[in-house]
Amino acid sequence: MATWGNFLSPYIQAVDELKIKFKGMRSQFGASGTTSPIEFVTGRVKPLASIYDKTLEKGIAFEPSKQLATELQDIAGLRIMCQFVDDISTVVNLIRQRDDLKVVEEIDYITHSKPSGYRSYHMIVAYPVETIQGKIEVLAEIQIRTLAMNFWASIEHSMNYKYKGLFPEEIKNRLQNAAEAAFKLDEEMSSIRSEIQEAQVYFSEFKDSTNPKIRIQATTEEKERE
Repeated sequence: MATWGNFLSPYIQAVDELKIKFKGMRSQFGASGTTSPIEFVTGRVKPLASIYDKTLEKGIAFEPSKQLATELQDIAGLRIMCQFVDDISTVVNLIRQRDDLKVVEEIDYITHSKPSGYRSYHMIVAYPVETIQGKIEVLAEIQIRTLAMNFWASIEHSMNYKYKGLFPEEIKNRLQNAAEAAFKLDEEMSSIRSEIQEAQVYFSEFKDSTNPKIRIQATTEEKERE
């Protein structure tokens, strides 16, 4: 019988590899002098306690199995954070174009938010992992959202544990209002996107120009190219 360690090992590898690849995408934008749609990337493998809770919800056995791997699509989870709402569609298209994974399902909770106010774009992908036993394809969930959406979702997630999903009406209404406020903030920031990005470029260049170590490094690299 498979142990949990053996069962979860490919998921850990998938999260590690995908984090590196998505962070690499961000670096490539920077190296090309283009503003990256990816602000930062995080990832995790679902803890056993959370897997257990999910098996109770779905009515399946709490044991490593093909059924568990099929039914629980978010054992491996990644979050890609963006500065602007428009960046989300850019990231989604970049993921669709990749040939090292296959998109299985997409759920748009931004255009169609949950009743709670939750917004995010979810993608379920099948990702092949090379192991000593051969290639294993695992499912991973990628959540793509703005920083404001992520802040709200983190708060709601913590509150959900406290109230076990049964929010008092006042708290429920306040969370919904906060979700709308967060989305309005995103829309407002998107409306002045060009000004924000120009300011960020100026700030970055100003820091570089006033740092003697960076000036010395840049001069050295120019001489080496000559």
